Parts: sequence; C-alpha cells; structure tokens
Amino acid sequence: MKFQNITYSVPWNLFLITAGSILVAIGLKAIIIPHGMIIGGFTGMSVLLFYYTDILTPGIWYMIINIPVFFIGWKFISKRFLYYSLFGAILLTIFIDMIQFEIAIKDHWLAVLAGGSMIGAGAGIIFRSLGSSGGNDIISILLNQKYGIRIGTYNFVFNFILLLFSFGTLKIDIILYSMAASYIIGQIIESCMTLFNQRKMIFIISEVPEKIANEIMKKLNRGATFLKGQGAYTGRDKKIILIIVNTYQIKRVEEIAFNIDPDAFLITENTFNVLGKGFSQRKVY
Repeated sequence: MKFQNITYSVPWNLFLITAGSILVAIGLKAIIIPHGMIIGGFTGMSVLLFYYTDILTPGIWYMIINIPVFFIGWKFISKRFLYYSLFGAILLTIFIDMIQFEIAIKDHWLAVLAGGSMIGAGAGIIFRSLGSSGGNDIISILLNQKYGIRIGTYNFVFNFILLLFSFGTLKIDIILYSMAASYIIGQIIESCMTLFNQRKMIFIISEVPEKIANEIMKKLNRGATFLKGQGAYTGRDKKIILIIVNTYQIKRVEEIAFNIDPDAFLITENTFNVLGKGFSQRKVY
C-alpha cells in the first residue's frame, strides 16, 4: 500500500490523533498549568474558565465548549472530519483529566519552551490527520480550507485575543509567559504542517536549456517545465526551466546546470506546499 493511501486509512488517523492528544495533554497538564499559565484555543479557554470558576475540570470545560463547534464541523467540512474530531476531543478530555503528575521545571522560560514545544508538536501531529482535537482546531481548518488562512497564524491571533481577556485574572508576567508559549505553539504547528510538503522551486536560465532539462530528468527523475521568456536587453526569446525538487537535490541541480553551462543563472525559492504526482497528495477532510 502506498503511503499516500495509508494517510487516508482509519488506523493511521486514529494513531495520529491519539499520539498528538497525549503530547498536548502532557504539555498542558504537567507543565503549563502547574506554572499558572494558559495557552490559546479552546484548551486555553477551558483552563481560563477553570481558573475563573474553580469548578469542574479543564477537561470537562473543554468538552462543554466544544459542543456548538462540532455542528459547524459537521455542516461545513464533512461527517468523516466530525467523527475523527469527536474522537480527538473525547480522547483529549480523558487524557487531560487522567494526567496527575507534574514535570518538575522551576524556571518559567524553560516551562514555556518545553510546554509550548510539546503542545505545538502534539497539535501539529493531530493536524496531519483527517480530523482534529475539536474546538478551535475545527474553526482553523475551516478557515484554512475556505480562505487559505494559515492554521498557525489564525491560532496565534486567536490566542493573543484570548490572553487579553486574562488580564485581571492572571499576573502580567504570567500572561506574557503565556503569550510566548502560544507563539511557540503556533510556530511549531506551522512546521509540522509543512513537514514533508515543503520543496524548493528552481528557475534556470541558460543558452542550452534542453540539455540541462534532459540531464535533470535523467539523473534526478524529476520533471521540468519550459517557461517562455525574453531577454530585456537582447530581445531574444528564451526557454526558462522550472523545476521543483527536494531540499537535498538542490546541489545536484546546481552541479548539473553549471557543468553543462558555467554561465547559467539559477534562482531558488522556498515553496510552502507542493501537491501533485511525485509529491504530496491533496488532503480532503
């Protein structure tokens, strides 16, 4: 079975959601909460409600505020996404309430780094599945699917607004630590989302484009595209090679191009996501 088919299998998605939920729960319950901090999203909102009311548990609060959001996921995304997300929300609720230990980190900044990294990695792993852990994840995926808003970016903005409401409840130092943790979480989520998807786009301008393209296709087994161009100074028509490669193939492309044409001109650009044959498959929730 191809890996692209495995990513749509039920066991693989349940594994990702379970593994991610464990990391999020440990980072939150064993590191962030013992330091009196909160994080963003519905998880942070449930912790803030717990601080405000001192009734129920963060896990139960999380499940309660998730109820209306599940209807949004069911209506605007898909039933499959809803089922996976319901599984994730229940699992995260259970793990948050089950974890009763504390990771002994005394320094707040170390707690920010450790807790933020663990929660961000866990949330990123969940986002690699076809579901979510519920709550704000459903809204962020909906905005990403409909309007192309980056998940990490939306989460950071939402978290920042949520943390503003914690003024008066938490000490300013703790709020600032919480903001730093939310920023780390957002960055790591973005890294997890682009993991295995990010490629390099290379433009090659040469007097012998056909020869370079043939060598690239032969030695790297990568397709190439000719774009029509024109020299501004000479006015001559040119064929510009466009190729998408993995990071480790950049030097091989440079070697091929400059061995054939020492005067070749190369431009390398980062790409956020590459979908299609030979690369990543489009995720359909």
